[in-house]
Amino acid sequence: MRFPKMIKVRQHFTGPQVTDIEAEIAKQLLQVELSQKIKPGMKVAVTAGSRGIANIPIIIRSVVRELKKLGVLPSIIPAMGSHGGATAEGQVEVLHSLGITEHFCEAPIVSSMDVVQVGETPGGMPVFVDKNAWEMDAVLLIGRIKVHTDFKSPIQIESGLMKMAAIGMGKHKQALLVHSYGVHGIRDIMPEVAKVVLEKVNILCGLAIVENAFEQTALIEAIAVDKIQEREGELLKISASLMPKLPMEDIDVLVVDEIGKNYSGTGMDTNIIGRIRILGVEEPQSPSVRYVIASDLSEESHGNALGIGLADLTTKRLFEKLDYRKMNENVITSSFLHRAMIPIILDNDREAISVALRCNWGVDSENARIVLIPNTLQLEYLYASESLLAEMQRLPHIEVIGEAAEMQFDESGYFKKSDFVH
Repeated sequence: MRFPKMIKVRQHFTGPQVTDIEAEIAKQLLQVELSQKIKPGMKVAVTAGSRGIANIPIIIRSVVRELKKLGVLPSIIPAMGSHGGATAEGQVEVLHSLGITEHFCEAPIVSSMDVVQVGETPGGMPVFVDKNAWEMDAVLLIGRIKVHTDFKSPIQIESGLMKMAAIGMGKHKQALLVHSYGVHGIRDIMPEVAKVVLEKVNILCGLAIVENAFEQTALIEAIAVDKIQEREGELLKISASLMPKLPMEDIDVLVVDEIGKNYSGTGMDTNIIGRIRILGVEEPQSPSVRYVIASDLSEESHGNALGIGLADLTTKRLFEKLDYRKMNENVITSSFLHRAMIPIILDNDREAISVALRCNWGVDSENARIVLIPNTLQLEYLYASESLLAEMQRLPHIEVIGEAAEMQFDESGYFKKSDFVH
């Protein structure tokens, strides 16, 4: 079988960028009059999630420093539902992998899976909050606003501060409760849980983060508690407008070099690959990808290969890194079982692509529409097959780099990681 030649391309995205993180956070916290809400000696919990957010160690450290200037005692609280194997130690490990350490962020990390009930939703669901956070004097909520990978919300509350308040601060127990209702739970009940948390917990403010298509901090905004829901919906629209995407809508084979929790909560962002794989949820019409290959698992995922079930083919390399206990804990909590199903396992990238092309009915292998990406978060540089050249050249944001060349594999039959770095 002859593989098509590949061309390296660059997507030119546009969007704002915060260049001085510390100065912007100081400015934002001043605008919500933080000094009027706290007293010297107070203990304040600062939330830290499990996502690979740009500059998140610096963001948390900047918040810690501003709090210390006001004479309070900040601590970092892991707020990540069931991630990290749903253990206190595992959640600290996740934070460390993101660069969130006590040394760098200049505050202790206080991790526990213990929760206390602080109320219930109008529908009767108990609302839980991290016990350590509850026992402190106040909480400063940090979260990235982003389009969710499981649903589209009619009230524009998807992945952000409300979800952090509900499922992040509610730990494994709240995550289990919310996800036991499937999409209805995460889409409709989650905001109700968050409202209870915002009402019952002494939250100083929310600190919202929005990123641009280059995975850079585009916007940081401190939001008063009574404005969080309204403003989050507005920021979600901004976030969606800045999201990267694949340059093509119709693809035969998409090779994702790495999947992982640091790239998306679902390992691969469903908005990028056009697959949801949730029982009863309609699949997106665009983009249309016939076969997805998941090649490797990021170190930051610590064996949690959730999202592998979104692929049709994977490699022996990825499979051997899989920690099924961590993955199972995460996927069973979410109740979206299909996303952890193991696809066909091949020896390497070369074999996986060969199988995909073999099953690409009616298309000559040399003319197949193939796209190679490093992951679903970083889409500035990618490779596309020669058959896509004419289509790409009509797109104003696409820059073709170099000439078409044969696919290059290492001695083990995998693409070289260095090829994805410009």
